Amino acid sequence: MVVCGDDALAYRLARELAGLYGEEVTVLVPSLRRGYGPWIAALADDSDGLVEVLEVPGYDDAALLDAGVDRATALALTSEDDQENIHLALRARRLNPDVRLVVRLFKRKLGRRLEDLLDRAVSARLPGLDRRSLAATTTVLSDADTAAPALVAAAVAGVSKTVQADGMLLRAVERPASEAGVQPALCTLALMSAPAAVTEGGDLEGDGDSDPSDATDTTGVTAHSDHPRLLPADAVVAAADPDRRVIVLETITRDEPRTMPPVRLPGAFPLGSFFSRRLRAAIAGLAAVVVLFALLTWKITGKPFLEATHLALLDVFAIGDPALDEEPERRILQLLSALSGMLLLPLLLAVVLESYGTFRAASGLRRPPRGTADHVVLVGLGRIGTRVLDRLHALGIPVVCVERDQNARGIALARSLKVPVLVADATEEGVLEAARISRSRALLALTSNDSINLETALYARECNPVLRVVLRLFDDRFAATVNQALRDSYPDALTRSRSVSALTAPSFAGAMMGRHVLGAVAVERGVLLIAAMDVGGCPELEGRTIAEAFRPGAWRVLALDLSSPDDRQPDLATTPHTGSRHLGTGLEWNLHPGHVLGPQDRVLLAATRRGLGLLQSACADPGTPAPERSGA
Repeated sequence: MVVCGDDALAYRLARELAGLYGEEVTVLVPSLRRGYGPWIAALADDSDGLVEVLEVPGYDDAALLDAGVDRATALALTSEDDQENIHLALRARRLNPDVRLVVRLFKRKLGRRLEDLLDRAVSARLPGLDRRSLAATTTVLSDADTAAPALVAAAVAGVSKTVQADGMLLRAVERPASEAGVQPALCTLALMSAPAAVTEGGDLEGDGDSDPSDATDTTGVTAHSDHPRLLPADAVVAAADPDRRVIVLETITRDEPRTMPPVRLPGAFPLGSFFSRRLRAAIAGLAAVVVLFALLTWKITGKPFLEATHLALLDVFAIGDPALDEEPERRILQLLSALSGMLLLPLLLAVVLESYGTFRAASGLRRPPRGTADHVVLVGLGRIGTRVLDRLHALGIPVVCVERDQNARGIALARSLKVPVLVADATEEGVLEAARISRSRALLALTSNDSINLETALYARECNPVLRVVLRLFDDRFAATVNQALRDSYPDALTRSRSVSALTAPSFAGAMMGRHVLGAVAVERGVLLIAAMDVGGCPELEGRTIAEAFRPGAWRVLALDLSSPDDRQPDLATTPHTGSRHLGTGLEWNLHPGHVLGPQDRVLLAATRRGLGLLQSACADPGTPAPERSGA
């Protein structure tokens, strides 16, 4: 594996590939003394030879050849400069048509066109290859797109380690063995040998430096008791001690059902939304005075009530005949009516101006309604905040946004989604109160300024001490210190500090391993891979039932893709875009054990590194004898 870059994403990507997947990585950096160069160099010293660092003056053909791009399996381009990444991708494709490219770009449309361009270049140079087999050669990812699901999961469910499959968020949580098959658990991933380190929200900790499957036979019997049993058989889980802990796979859902907005009757006009309370009170007071004058005119003149009302209105508008020859009471009443009419003109002007301003605001940004509750307060509508807002809205979670720049990237999206937005600085007094922070369920502070995010989180803690807070911090050491301090100060509240590079690295690593790898789940010091695989041509899957395709300790089928081969999304790890042919989710999780897998099927499975390697070898060479199902 080759990584070009010296930023936080390059550092975390190299650590992910070497530590979690056990791959050999070469990192190209322009300097070992600037940026993350010293961190990457230290990583090379601590990786037992898996990571090699090359300092190059520039990313040219010579540098790529020195890194071995011509014989590499995958190349990742992590620079924040889109143009530089595109240039390097074109060069690498020319040097090695078979290399798997993972390119960092923000623009979705440009990324899809670049994928198509680079894959067409391969098919033009190697016309004998099947076009469908080239779908995994180029992957363009956006750090904003890949980090958004994990940020949403941390805010909604309080978890950080997630896997995305066809638009669905999955998480691995620890449960008692007696609850292994209880909803909403999809399946059991591991049987723990000892209590695992669990963080807040049920998150699992593990570095994944070793693979316990090395000590597990094909029947799922562990050779050493100090390792967990990965992908155990159902009978083993059922016979386990109830006090033992298991790792189960679940989907992330909201804690409570969504509160539906009140139904407005047809034809009802929302006066409260267009006219303020003071203006409505003034109008009501003036109308009461006019009614009083009409009654007095009717009493004094003795005329019919409708005619008396007409005379009163003429007097109020100062367009009636002077009552020179009438009784003194009538003349005094006319003067009072004229005096009241002088107050009518500014009142009518206020009505016009306020209604105009309200209509203009209604066509722009909405403000939080008075009854807003159980919502997420999102601070910052930049690149990351925009993607998070899109994701939250797609999940049906109410959101209130705070952004101080009215020209921010996400303002247009919020306007189109009719999401309430406060254009103000979240650190100013009263802004979070206007966002109904005291009745919200979570706060996401995602601006590009660490100090603003921290100040917003502290201010929100004062308003709501038990509020769930997720803040974006760039510096890892600073983030760790802040996270610990907030947890010590507010032990009853959940606090998550997140770095975009840390959330993005697993997706980039999975793409470098091939689009079939959706993510990894750390179990103590082991790792399970969540992968998508075509059944056709794989003797361990094709023609077998779900029960027969399950190999304890190696792999297990989790779900079946029900969409037709022509309509399938090439990469199940990406979020389906609105307007695309495939909007997810087409995965069937509750599979019958007797269901037979056909050659056109695609399955989602959990596997150890060794198990996935065996499956890939069997698919690459169908004539290879299937691995033994018993014995060590």
